[in-house]
Amino acid sequence: MRDSLVLLSVVLEQVTELEPTEIMTGTGAYTDVIFAIFWLLGYQYSPRIADIGGSRLWRIDPKADYGVFNNLASHKVRAGLIAERWDEFLRLAGSPKLGMVQVSGLMRTLQTNDRPTRLARALEELGRIIKTLYMLHYIDDAAYRRRILTQLNRGEGRHELARIIFHGKRGELRQRYREGQEDQLGALGLVVNAVILWNTTYMDAAIDELKVEGFDVRDEDIARLSPLSHGHLNVLGRYAFTLPELIARGELRPLRRPGELSDDDS
Repeated sequence: MRDSLVLLSVVLEQVTELEPTEIMTGTGAYTDVIFAIFWLLGYQYSPRIADIGGSRLWRIDPKADYGVFNNLASHKVRAGLIAERWDEFLRLAGSPKLGMVQVSGLMRTLQTNDRPTRLARALEELGRIIKTLYMLHYIDDAAYRRRILTQLNRGEGRHELARIIFHGKRGELRQRYREGQEDQLGALGLVVNAVILWNTTYMDAAIDELKVEGFDVRDEDIARLSPLSHGHLNVLGRYAFTLPELIARGELRPLRRPGELSDDDS
């Protein structure tokens, strides 16, 4: 539970103007409690669950007839426990949303000596309902599954680029204090963003040049391009921060034809 709450802190304690509505993750970040908390906060939580065929489907009414799903949804949610703790659910969701409590402070409410509290168990029951509805949607809608996979692949592409840039010390943060780690991560994020901006700028220029030369450039092909490519990056050696006159004037470097060598490569 402690690790999965990190995801919640990333969403609630960010300092940007972004307002995410759907959070997609791999299996490692998901728990029933997280399903419940994200639902209470108004977010759609969409993890890619490994071995989803072995996951349990839960029901509220043990006598309800779900047809072919009767044998699959054989586990009953304790709805009484949810009703008993409902007011606490609302306070729990409202406090971090309004900034009154940091997400790290929720651990004292949800765990005691690494054991879930009664409130956490009630959240698990609510989360099982939300998770069951999500899994039915996930299994039924192939387009939804592809959308989740596409988003996760984008995230992995960003992580791969960051690993390439953060090549020193085997990619490990060595600072022993939080501020030092945040400084390193902030610098890494700045460089990654600079690479993405550079790639995007020159990809746009290359696309415009292809259109001028009469190539059939299709929107569906452009949609598949990624600014996260890094095969052209050299993260080793010396760096010069003096701008060439061409760049200082606000112009772009000349585009290279495929197979051509630049002055730096020759």
